[in-house]
Amino acid sequence: MKEFHLHLVSDATGETINSVARACVIQFDDVRPIEHFWNLVRTDRQLDLVLEGIRDNHGLVMFTLVDETLRRRLQDFCREMQVPCIPVLDPLINALAAFLGVESQRQPGRQHVLDAEYFSRIDAVDFALSHDDGQSNWDLHEADVVLIGVSRSSKTPTCIYLANRGIKAANIPLVPGSPLPAEVDLLTRPLIVGLTKDPDRLVQIRRNRLKLLNQGEGSSYADPEVVRSEVQEARRLFSRRGWPVIDVSRRSIEETAAEIMMLLARRQSANFSPEGKKT
Repeated sequence: MKEFHLHLVSDATGETINSVARACVIQFDDVRPIEHFWNLVRTDRQLDLVLEGIRDNHGLVMFTLVDETLRRRLQDFCREMQVPCIPVLDPLINALAAFLGVESQRQPGRQHVLDAEYFSRIDAVDFALSHDDGQSNWDLHEADVVLIGVSRSSKTPTCIYLANRGIKAANIPLVPGSPLPAEVDLLTRPLIVGLTKDPDRLVQIRRNRLKLLNQGEGSSYADPEVVRSEVQEARRLFSRRGWPVIDVSRRSIEETAAEIMMLLARRQSANFSPEGKKT
């Protein structure tokens, strides 16, 4: 395993630089970055601390600073230290500026401005939390997406992820022997998606869940035959209702959410005529 120092320098929360760095590093086998995370770097004094850290631990530097003076200091220092220094957003910002014919604003943390979109995301998170696991079905019609699936099919984390994208998502569990809430039959606005999972993987996950709760494995909750029957019945239900189905067995939460967002975009597009009017 090859280890290396990786300095991530941001003038905002650092979410962007962190995501980009991890997306790149994961493409290489047998390497492990020793991350040095520097966020909210907006003054010379704050940058001094960064430069000290780079001096003490030579390694690759990735940054998203927009202040020209700070950028120049960081790049000049890295040049002297002979360490790579990569402005990860520059190619995208420059390409956008050229395409749009306007200059970027170069404002730190602009993506976190408290605007309408920000409050929409907060509202979506509140909605997901209050409509988790079949709660608050009385206003289910306000959801953008409703996820339905058996227990431990990643419904809750997927809803939270979608909420952070500004999508109001609710989830309803399929409980053996219990009908779906009556409100589901009245839904017309939300996209309803069925989530399913490989029964064998589901059994293992449920067994681990029981161990965490200090409960024995004698429960039918993790019985292979019962679980297999649950999954089959769920698939039959999804088929009868004509709901799109996503098998989350080998998908990350991000991949499942991306598939749902694509389905939602297609559905919204289909609701408009070529003239841009709602059908």
